[in-house]
Amino acid sequence: MAASGEALTPQGYIQHHLTNLTVGEGFWTWHVDSLLFSVGLGVLFLWLFRSVGKKATSGVPGKLQCFIEMIVEFVDNSVKDTFHGRNALIAPLALTIFMWVFMMNLMDMVPVDWVPHAASLAGVPYLKIVPTTDLNITFSLALGVFVLIIYYSIKVKGVSGFAKELTLQPFNHWAMIPVNFLLEIVTLIAKPISLGLRLFGNLYAGELIFILIALMYGANLAIAALGVTLQLGWLIFHILVITLQAFIFMMLTIVYLSMAHEDH
Repeated sequence: MAASGEALTPQGYIQHHLTNLTVGEGFWTWHVDSLLFSVGLGVLFLWLFRSVGKKATSGVPGKLQCFIEMIVEFVDNSVKDTFHGRNALIAPLALTIFMWVFMMNLMDMVPVDWVPHAASLAGVPYLKIVPTTDLNITFSLALGVFVLIIYYSIKVKGVSGFAKELTLQPFNHWAMIPVNFLLEIVTLIAKPISLGLRLFGNLYAGELIFILIALMYGANLAIAALGVTLQLGWLIFHILVITLQAFIFMMLTIVYLSMAHEDH
């Protein structure tokens, strides 16, 4: 349903659910819903882990403390197995990325009509609740990782060392500097692009499938029943997708930062 109460065509229904609530124009367009939910989930993550950490006991832990300890141990082991340098930032960063991306992905589990319909009743025309289906959010995360890659590459190797890495690999000869630079700069830029696009593409496709299944509820009883079955099956499978995408984003971040700490 549209905010005005008029019935939407299937094409209009899909477009409505894929449209962000925006303010501004052109380059300075802000996706208010993506910012609201991403920042809100980030704050929720910080509050939850901090509160559990303050109440942690060395005795028999509660279910929530046990669950969080399992996540922390899992991320810590992943960092130890992958990151070969020494940096106290990497483990907390990996934990933050994994949980933040997972929580943003988890919003895809909410039925597609619930929040947009509640928003329309409040006079809000559009509202997307899955931040990782917004390319701006996934590229922002990837850009943050890219900045850290450049920072630690220069910090560990020095400006001259980083410049040599870009110009004298893989062919260590002055005549091949232009070729080396082209190959290395493409490889470097491809890291944040692949990070952002992989996360966005998987979550956008998953959200679109949920929307297409939701269209089946407006048909006859048999198709609606089939839609319920398909939604349940896709929901179970999608739990694996959202967890895997958070894990991949975290692991690639660790790998890229480990490469940035390697001093040849």
